[in-house]
Amino acid sequence: MDILVKRKRAPSSSDSAPPARSGDSASSAATPSTARRRPRHPGRGRRILRWLGTGLLVVLAGIGLVATWNFFAGPPGVGHFRSAEGRSDYLSAYEDSMNRLPEPTDTHDLHTSHGTIRVYEWATDQNRGETPILLVPGRASGVPMWMDNLENLTEERRVLAFDALGDSGLSEQAVPFADFADQAGPVDDVVSALAPEGVHLMGHSFGGAVASAYAHQYPDRTVTLTLLDPVFTLANPSPEMLWWSVVASLPGLPGAWRETALERIGGAEIDSEEDRDEPMTRMITAATAHYQAALPQPSPLTEDELERLDMPVYVALASRDSLAGGPGAVERAESLPDSTVKVWPDTTHSLPMQAAGELEPELLRFFTDQDR
Repeated sequence: MDILVKRKRAPSSSDSAPPARSGDSASSAATPSTARRRPRHPGRGRRILRWLGTGLLVVLAGIGLVATWNFFAGPPGVGHFRSAEGRSDYLSAYEDSMNRLPEPTDTHDLHTSHGTIRVYEWATDQNRGETPILLVPGRASGVPMWMDNLENLTEERRVLAFDALGDSGLSEQAVPFADFADQAGPVDDVVSALAPEGVHLMGHSFGGAVASAYAHQYPDRTVTLTLLDPVFTLANPSPEMLWWSVVASLPGLPGAWRETALERIGGAEIDSEEDRDEPMTRMITAATAHYQAALPQPSPLTEDELERLDMPVYVALASRDSLAGGPGAVERAESLPDSTVKVWPDTTHSLPMQAAGELEPELLRFFTDQDR
């Protein structure tokens, strides 16, 4: 089957006896949502696939080198642009990308334990009192990565989205992270300032790893956790995907080899001429060329850590070329105490973009069912 949906409910205090864990198929007759449904395109976003694949592949290929360097040279410093000119190029592309998003109702620069975080907020008088969605981006992506999802989400929910500390964006890191779990602290500073009653937390790719680290440390403030093809969270990427990441990032290789690698991991043919002038392509290119990230290496959650994620969790996995870890990721996601797991057909690691229009209504129903 192309789609696997499994729901595991945690025992409640009102149960007369602890029920056995079992999976129930999700009903196809779900409650209609008022969110606008845009058709899903399997080949959607060749431009997006290129910038997402480029940034992620460089990150994956560098993880082993970074870990070795950190072992001998100590913990990483703070993320920074290598030059003023590079920062200017990046900011120009970032602004152009942000112009394609719905206009935020508020912009916050919050002082946190590790630096200043840029947070954008979308809210109306009707939804300000509801539990908001907090979006955690993937590496080298920032808030603009959500451009295909925000319109539907913001029509029904208050939404908060931030640029990650230690990565490219408008957040400014001031204190190094001691380890990967340390990234949860500044995220909680954001939650404390803007949503102290809790959030529906959603992360894609490396953002899924950060979201999981936060949920593990701050379960009382994580109303729900949504993981969109998370990297180094449920399992490690397959050796094949790691191999293509190395091919794509090695200097001096013919351009055709590099594009083949990007196609394999992105899941779509790349038209470089069409891609070149896209704001997101320019932004990611500038980020990887000019920004020195300072983020510790993540590792998959242990069995104990999975067991302690007892809030409702929605896991969306790509049907092919997933970086979440393949069948092993599905099995581990199903082992969560209260999980909904779905493999989305005709999607790759760029799942949030490729499933836009169908993904948001399903998530909005999930959030509504779990609202406090």
